[in-house]
Amino acid sequence: MLEFIDASMVGSLGAEASASIGLVSTTTWIFSGFCIALAQGFSVQLAHRVGAGDLFGARQILRQGLLCVTVFSLALSLVGLAIAEPLPHWLGGGEEIIKDAAAYFFIYAAFLPFMQIGFYGSSMLECSGEMIIPSVLYIVMCVLDVIFNFLLIFPTRDIFGITVPGAGMGVKGAALGTGLAEVVAAVLMMWFLLVRNKDLSVVSEKGSFIPTRECLAKAFDVTGPMWVQNLVMRGAYVVSTLIVAPLGAVAIAANSFAIIAESFCYMPGYGMGDAATTLVGQSLGAGRKDLARSFSWISLSLGVAMMVTLAVPMFFFAPGIMSLLSVDHDVVALGARCLRMEAFAEAGYAASIVAYAACVGAGDTKIPTALNFVSVWFVRIGLALILTPRYGLMGYWIAMLVELNVRGLLMVLRISGNRWLKTKLTESEI
Repeated sequence: MLEFIDASMVGSLGAEASASIGLVSTTTWIFSGFCIALAQGFSVQLAHRVGAGDLFGARQILRQGLLCVTVFSLALSLVGLAIAEPLPHWLGGGEEIIKDAAAYFFIYAAFLPFMQIGFYGSSMLECSGEMIIPSVLYIVMCVLDVIFNFLLIFPTRDIFGITVPGAGMGVKGAALGTGLAEVVAAVLMMWFLLVRNKDLSVVSEKGSFIPTRECLAKAFDVTGPMWVQNLVMRGAYVVSTLIVAPLGAVAIAANSFAIIAESFCYMPGYGMGDAATTLVGQSLGAGRKDLARSFSWISLSLGVAMMVTLAVPMFFFAPGIMSLLSVDHDVVALGARCLRMEAFAEAGYAASIVAYAACVGAGDTKIPTALNFVSVWFVRIGLALILTPRYGLMGYWIAMLVELNVRGLLMVLRISGNRWLKTKLTESEI
């Protein structure tokens, strides 16, 4: 939703402003992917502890993980700040969008530690079984993003006879507005996690924040392959940007906006994936492989059903959806064609999302990462290199359509067996 809000509000400024965000969006996905993976390295352990009824152990993991994610996010933020200026040049952006793209990414990187803390708090609450608080806080964050963006992106102007102040910062205002919304959400998330949550509150209990070797080893056993997965998947998206960038600002904007618009279909899949990670992790922590297997298939079925259902209005109302993001008629027309094609990939996409999330709950990330590597780099990128020069942006989306269905099939085959349920739990966790 944050991406949708930024894209739709900046979209009113024209195709070049939109393309400046679209150019660096794949790189922001890589950075956020690292943050999400590290958070899940600790939250999966917490789910196992909660499932085993060991709340004291869960709180120990919570403390140790908090220090780790804070230090990591600060280091990653410094890397982002350092590469912000040359990044748009590396991605092949035109001179008309490079300056805004660099400024947007610089501000994004500056606020990255708050995004990481928000991810961590949300993941910990969800894996303890608390789904409502993270959802409410992220809704609040989206509302704040709209407000901050409105005040920062646009100049002072009269609306219905009322003078509304504005900073007129354009693309930079979108990045700053999102960052400020993330700060508020992260602070509230930590308060609910560390103070208000009855099972995980650490304020009245002494404990060390220094991670133990065992905790780090288990976290890396989950996070390491997920980092590789992040590089595999997001790295392919960066290559995709390099493939699409020569097509021009309209194609860059249409590609970016169509992906954002499609999120209305695939976000429910990621939500069901969060449920699968929690339910599988807690079931295995309780020693119930039968429950873990059942929850994985229930989550998969619901995820596919939701995304296929949402694909229908996405197909029929594609032009209207795209017009919410851009005022450029060429961008809207091209993006709508992409959306209508992508509607036929939502079943496979849903299967790939939820099945992978179930594997994460079991701590099984190595083989799924390998499967994703084969699918994305050999099927998607291979086809895109062949089809994009011939058919333009539609060629790239044809490649994506084929790849998402292939990936979904591979992930379903993975959870159809039993090897993914062979977790490495200690005696104290069972």
